[in-house]
Amino acid sequence: MFPELKWYYVVVAYILAPSLSFCNAYGAGLTDMNMAYNYGKVALFILAALAGKNNGVVAGLVGCGLIKAIVSISSDLMHDFKTGHLTLTSPRSMLLSQAIGTVIGCVVAPFTFFLFYKAFDVGNPDGEYKAPYAIIYRNMAILGVEGFSALPQHCLQLCYGFFALAISANLSRDLSPKNIGKYVPLPMAMAVPFLVGAYFAIDMCLGSLVVFAWHKLNSRKASLMVPAVASGLICGDGLWILPSSILALAKIRPPICMSFQATN
Repeated sequence: MFPELKWYYVVVAYILAPSLSFCNAYGAGLTDMNMAYNYGKVALFILAALAGKNNGVVAGLVGCGLIKAIVSISSDLMHDFKTGHLTLTSPRSMLLSQAIGTVIGCVVAPFTFFLFYKAFDVGNPDGEYKAPYAIIYRNMAILGVEGFSALPQHCLQLCYGFFALAISANLSRDLSPKNIGKYVPLPMAMAVPFLVGAYFAIDMCLGSLVVFAWHKLNSRKASLMVPAVASGLICGDGLWILPSSILALAKIRPPICMSFQATN
């Protein structure tokens, strides 16, 4: 169906998938957030650059969808395990159920896709199924084909710096004594606010303070009720929505702005 996606690109995607799936499962366990779309974007840029200008856009888009689908399963499995832990469900039963559901999805999902693809005008801006994200991902694939020169100024330098910071933080946390290493921040948890916004860090900070105080006041009740209370607080816009609304009513803008601009 997509001749631009050569078989060796699929091999590259499956080589990248296990490590990205592990990272996504680890991040979902820490933050309860599925970052499969962001890992798919990484694969999009890599495959688009490998395929070149002639086939890079289509190859990058299909490879992105392939990686996203594979990586997303790891996050779903982590969420199932966390739910099973709270409900005292057997982990083996959860894993077996996930495997059976994945096998069924391999048959049902293609039929569902072709049903929508053939029956409806998918992608038409004036139709019912506009697919607005298709334009966004296509533009990202075009950037990937153009190479590093299309990225914002100092983008690669920032990536190198934060990558080195993450590696050094992980090494210092793993190699330091436990009484010292526990105070080293987790790079995976630090990365989430950079993607979804600083409000996430504020929500997590306030929630951690509540959990800490609750354990000090009544440790037994806190251990039982914290997951349920946290689930209720996660639903909706989070704790930051209240101060954010107050700042918006007061017409106070954030104190820090950052933009990438070309310099002469």
